Amino acid sequence: MASHPVVEFTSESSWAMVEDKFSPFAKETLAKLVTFMKDDILPAVRLAHSQVPEDSVKRWKTVIPIVAELKVKARKLGLWNLFLSKAHYPKHGVPLSNLEYAVMAEVLGRGGPIASEAVNCSAPDTGNMEVLARYGSPEQQEKWLLPLLNGQTRSAFAMTERFVASSDATNIRTSIRQEGNEIVINGHKWWISGAGDPRCALHLVLGKSDPNNSDRYQQQSIVIVPVTTPGVKVIRPMKVFGYDDAPEGHCEIIYENVRVPLSNLVLGWGKGFEIIQGRLGPGRIHHCMRSIGAAAQALDLMIQRVTDPSRKTFGKYLYEHGTVIADIAKSRAEIESARLLVLSAALQIDKFQAKGAMKEIGIAKFVVPSMALQVVDRAIQSFGAEGISQDQELAGTWAGLRTLRLADGPDAVHIQQIGQRELKRAPALAKRTVEIKQKEKLLLERYGAKSPL
Repeated sequence: MASHPVVEFTSESSWAMVEDKFSPFAKETLAKLVTFMKDDILPAVRLAHSQVPEDSVKRWKTVIPIVAELKVKARKLGLWNLFLSKAHYPKHGVPLSNLEYAVMAEVLGRGGPIASEAVNCSAPDTGNMEVLARYGSPEQQEKWLLPLLNGQTRSAFAMTERFVASSDATNIRTSIRQEGNEIVINGHKWWISGAGDPRCALHLVLGKSDPNNSDRYQQQSIVIVPVTTPGVKVIRPMKVFGYDDAPEGHCEIIYENVRVPLSNLVLGWGKGFEIIQGRLGPGRIHHCMRSIGAAAQALDLMIQRVTDPSRKTFGKYLYEHGTVIADIAKSRAEIESARLLVLSAALQIDKFQAKGAMKEIGIAKFVVPSMALQVVDRAIQSFGAEGISQDQELAGTWAGLRTLRLADGPDAVHIQQIGQRELKRAPALAKRTVEIKQKEKLLLERYGAKSPL
């Protein structure tokens, strides 16, 4: 097997399993991405943090200079919009499968948020670009998609609502109604990622357009709302364990009598739920693969820490104390297992699209973030108090990963859905058991034997 730079960031066995499924273009792109990560992104992580002002006003108006520089270089290298598969989006996509991008997303996960933004593969823009590429009209694509694809603008997806159990999207209350040639929107949203970014140009707003429809999954619609529209009020940024994630942020927003042209309706009335299901599937896998990269990076930091001669205590290396070696072994095993789970889900998406991979996506969604949190927590423990300070990236990584147990549907929802899916197999299992017992009885009678069970 030919060696590949990705082995430095993943494992020989994992790469061996997928290498033959990578096109020459994908291999070349992956090699360039690994080099870009090592030479440019990872050395820039601390600088990027330092370039976000501490001033509470300025930090929300800042375009981080080093990230802007990285984006220019990434585009010149062809490391751009890697998430958008040409197989599903022939007009705007790149010739990469979801499986190929999944491996690249793991590599990007090692560089935190700046890595994905540098190659124009940041959430929520990725999901929004997929929505516009799949469901948008030619006019909507020209006006809103192309600037996103070019990295000129950012976007937000406004679904989650304050005072509403939004894990069930059919509960949303935001009103979307037609009035003449306009659409009028009234609602109260929060945790709207990306809404604080000064480059954010549009919100994709999910609301109820037909609350009396007998089909609860056809009551919702999605509308494009330019951020400059009168009545769009960004109330405040939400903090995640004390982090405000400026300048992108997660914001609370009120839409008060917001009016947009009827042409801003995406796909059609009552298509909102269909759109969000198509949007969230691939995005969940992107999150999961980046989470594996974050966990792998944390494990690397832990290994360096516990083998550092300057960190000896009581005359021993840190790895010679307690259960550190066991923690390292468990972390490696968990990362390898989770990676295979996500690669399987990505392959299913390539074969059957997101709708045909819901089981694999759902399992990955509740398994991977919890795994990554556990690995990062072990790494934090190896660093002691420094691990929870601003001098290490681990605390911020942990906080970001913890949100994923809630984002795109909380763990409990995915666990329930997978459990219910499994329970549907009960009748078939019972039928099979009856058939086996009938054959078992015949065999016992033929040989004059009694069942030992």
